[in-house]
Amino acid sequence: MPGTPRPSFDAKLLSPVQWPAWLGVGVLKLVARLPRRALLAVGRGLGVLIQHFPSRRRHIAEVNIALCFPELSAPEQAALVDAHLRDIGLMMMEFALGWMGSERAIERVPVTLEGLEHLEAARAQGKGVLLVGGHFSHLELCARLVSRHIRIAGMYRRMDSAVFEWAVLRARLGYAGAMFDKDDIRGTVKYLRNGGTLWYAPDQDMRSKDNVFVPFFGVPAATIKATHHLARLSGALVIPFFHRRLPDGGGYALRLGAPLESFPSDDAALDTARVNACIEQMVREAPEQYLWVHKRFKTRPPGSPEVY
Repeated sequence: MPGTPRPSFDAKLLSPVQWPAWLGVGVLKLVARLPRRALLAVGRGLGVLIQHFPSRRRHIAEVNIALCFPELSAPEQAALVDAHLRDIGLMMMEFALGWMGSERAIERVPVTLEGLEHLEAARAQGKGVLLVGGHFSHLELCARLVSRHIRIAGMYRRMDSAVFEWAVLRARLGYAGAMFDKDDIRGTVKYLRNGGTLWYAPDQDMRSKDNVFVPFFGVPAATIKATHHLARLSGALVIPFFHRRLPDGGGYALRLGAPLESFPSDDAALDTARVNACIEQMVREAPEQYLWVHKRFKTRPPGSPEVY
């Protein structure tokens, strides 16, 4: 199997210092066993608590939304912040279901998928595919939902907790064709060259040396150029992957867009700006579901003041 191998169990994971993490994993497994209606109800209730609990994350979301939606009035921005904080409660439930849910539970999730013809056309050309998406609250669950129709791989960053790294990587490898560490560029490129499909979200501030400042909602955002490099090295097509949660427990809408034309170009900054524009379009379809509590603008252009 390409990518990171399925992790074996290490007796060190049973150390008492790891017991709180095991408790967390156990809670996730119990939550994932809840009927879907109950799971959503718990998520909404947790979201209300998060909305009213004082947190540094609220300030981060307020700054991000003020920067990205200056056209909204102050009450409208505040309402979007509240809606996003409530959404985090659902996000926790969706992570549990995506990682630990049974196949039977996943089968019961209502989902629509559009745009498979774009993927099929790429495969007919013998091309690999980069499914480019963003960090939305339901990204893990939607990755699992789309994996029921498409054999995909993913890129990931190792977790700080050894227990969660073991449990979550095993869970992901239960439905993904492969998982690649974010630094395994050689393995990722080989996988794409061989016609693989890789889900990738390049929309977080990684503080990488390979960043470029390009607009995100009109704000200069330090953005990794990896999408350009992966497409250039592998010959893969770049297909936007949209996903959003529908209201009133209606499930999820997944959509594959048409491949980006003339991508990659000779201009890595231009290509990276195009990717940001795609992700911005995704965000505008369901703004409360985007991960606004991440410090997207923590790296600033030279001479620019900090915003957080």
